[in-house]
Amino acid sequence: MSKSVTLREAWAGEANCRECALRTSALFSGLQEQDFERIHEPIDQFSLKPGTLLYQSNDHGEYMFTIRSGALKLVQYLPDGGQRIVRIVRQTDVLGLEALLGEGYQHDAIALQPAEICRFPTRTVQRLAEDNPGLHRELMARWQHALMEADAWLTELSTGSARQRVARLLLRLVRDRESSECQLFSREDMGAMLGITTETASRTIAGFKRESLLVESRPNNFLLDIANLRRIAED
Repeated sequence: MSKSVTLREAWAGEANCRECALRTSALFSGLQEQDFERIHEPIDQFSLKPGTLLYQSNDHGEYMFTIRSGALKLVQYLPDGGQRIVRIVRQTDVLGLEALLGEGYQHDAIALQPAEICRFPTRTVQRLAEDNPGLHRELMARWQHALMEADAWLTELSTGSARQRVARLLLRLVRDRESSECQLFSREDMGAMLGITTETASRTIAGFKRESLLVESRPNNFLLDIANLRRIAED
C-alpha cells in the first residue's frame, strides 16, 4: 500500500518516519527550515514483495528511492539472455542517482526480500542540491559509495574460486552488523551475483553447511563462522 508524506514530515520524523532511512541516513538532515517552503511534492512510502520490479533499465529517471528495510538486486542482462546481478542495495542506500544527470536508470531494480521503499521526485532533490551545499556533498558521497560498491563487486565477487566468492559474499552480507546472522538468497540469484552456475552455488552452500560454516538459526537464516569464512575468502 502506498502512502504519501511531505518532505517536512519525513525530515521531522513524523508520519512513522522516525526509523525511516530518509532521516537516519542523513541524506536530508542538513536542510534548513526555509528549504521546505518551496517544496510541495510528497514522498511516497510503499512495500515491495520479493520479485517485484521497482524500476526497469532505461526507464525515465523521474524518481529517486531510498530503502527503509529489506534488499533489492540491481540486474543487467547479457546478450545471451542471461542475467548478472551487479550489486545488492540495502537499508539506507539511495537508488536512481543517475537520474540526477537526466539519464534513464542503468539497471533493473528488483526486490530480493520484502522491502520498504521511499520514493521522492528527482526534480526536488535537484532543486535542493543547487542551493544546499550540504545536500550536494551528501549526494556526491552517496555516488562515491555506489562506485566503491560496484568496484568491490567486480574485484571481490567475480574473481577466485567458487568457495572464495561465496565466502566473500556471506561476509559482505553481515558487514557492519552486530550479529553474524544473515538471510540467504536463492541459489540462482547467488550464481548471478558471483558469476557461477546455480549448481555450483548450491554445492558450495551445501559444503559450507556440512563444515558448520553456516548454522541455520531459523528458516533460511544462518549464523556464520566469520573467522573460518574469512580464512577461505583470503586464501
